[in-house]
Amino acid sequence: MLFAIVDIETTGSFAAANGITEIGIVIHDGKKVLAFFESLVNPHTPIPYFIQRLTGIDNSMVANAPSFSEIAGQVYELLQDKVFVAHNVNFDYSFVKHHLQAAGYDLDSKKLCTVRLARKVLPGLGGYSLGKLTQKLGISHALHHRAGGDALATAELLAIIIDKDTDGVVNAMLKGRNKEQYLPQHLPVEELDQLPSVPGVYYFFNAAGKTIYVGKAKNIRKRVKSHFSNNKTNRQKQDFLRDTHHISYKQCGTELMAEILESTEIRRLWPIYNRSQRGYLPQFGLFCYEDMQGYMRFAIEKNRNSFKPIYTFNTLIEGHTRLRELIEEFGLCMRLCNMTTGADCGCEEHADPLIYNSRAEEAIRWVKKRLPSFALIDKGLDDNEHSCILVKEGNLYGMGYLDDKKEQLKSMEELLKNLEPLQDNDYIRNLVYRHATEYPEKCVAF
Repeated sequence: MLFAIVDIETTGSFAAANGITEIGIVIHDGKKVLAFFESLVNPHTPIPYFIQRLTGIDNSMVANAPSFSEIAGQVYELLQDKVFVAHNVNFDYSFVKHHLQAAGYDLDSKKLCTVRLARKVLPGLGGYSLGKLTQKLGISHALHHRAGGDALATAELLAIIIDKDTDGVVNAMLKGRNKEQYLPQHLPVEELDQLPSVPGVYYFFNAAGKTIYVGKAKNIRKRVKSHFSNNKTNRQKQDFLRDTHHISYKQCGTELMAEILESTEIRRLWPIYNRSQRGYLPQFGLFCYEDMQGYMRFAIEKNRNSFKPIYTFNTLIEGHTRLRELIEEFGLCMRLCNMTTGADCGCEEHADPLIYNSRAEEAIRWVKKRLPSFALIDKGLDDNEHSCILVKEGNLYGMGYLDDKKEQLKSMEELLKNLEPLQDNDYIRNLVYRHATEYPEKCVAF
């Protein structure tokens, strides 16, 4: 078995929009070096200043160097039919594969990551960066952050790992498409192994413990693994892999509950890698208040945390349309509904506040009567309980689990004691309504 130990220097952190500035390849049989290749590469794009400071490679050094396409054939010949090895292999492999593909070569190699191998075969060393490992293991490492020097140091590290590997870790990782080779370098494989194959929500965390992504799944284990099943070269995917250090999850009784919890958690945590659902919060509400003359007044206003609306709308136009329906149906005053600013609202002489307010109250009751209250009952986390999602007067109230379905469904008050309130929004409300329409047998009306 032959290994191709690779290290590259680049202009950035993801292959789709960045170039290679230097590549080093060591051909190794597990004990000794058989061949060595090193070349500067002209990326045909300026090298950022901080990378110049890190690697020592500046624009003048690569100005007359070959383009990657010029050395692609030689690189491909060195790599094909060998195990691709690197320290954080997914990064190097994504760049080399991407640029080889652009040059007309399709690389498909087995991979080994010396970070993960070192953690398994050489435990207890504290840090597993290449610099720390070379210091602790006495490996010669003269040229830090240069492709040739790092590749030679990684080759020596691989030889030590193979020599110390009494449990067959290397062979185990090479069998098939070993899952560990496709995980982010900082993510412990044990955290993937403990994920269950049940509905729920999963959380990805960075090194500081901050949530960077929230997702929902019918099968948590399968869905999380799918995040690492490809090695896309775009910036978002590569940053995501680099930032992922830990995973946790919350089990849910049903896929619908997982969707609701995901939406709620995204709005609570605002993870940086969640791009969807940020525009689903309703912006406007129908509010009712009493003025200084004692009249009940309606208004369509932007939602605010301090006041609960009678109902919510995504747009101002939608809210005004619904309010005009109430004005026409119940003879409400345009001015008292804030639909005109003029002193002459066009109404006949206003009735006594008590008479007018009775019409306003009737309008509120009519709105609420049209808004359904029901519990959506489904399977729970085990056979001894049921899940419950409650819609109260048209809005999602909350969800939870019931131990005694018959007793707890006797009244709304009893049910509210057993559910966790959730912030309502149009997205999850529509999810529940669609599910209730599709499965009416699961609904209990109030």
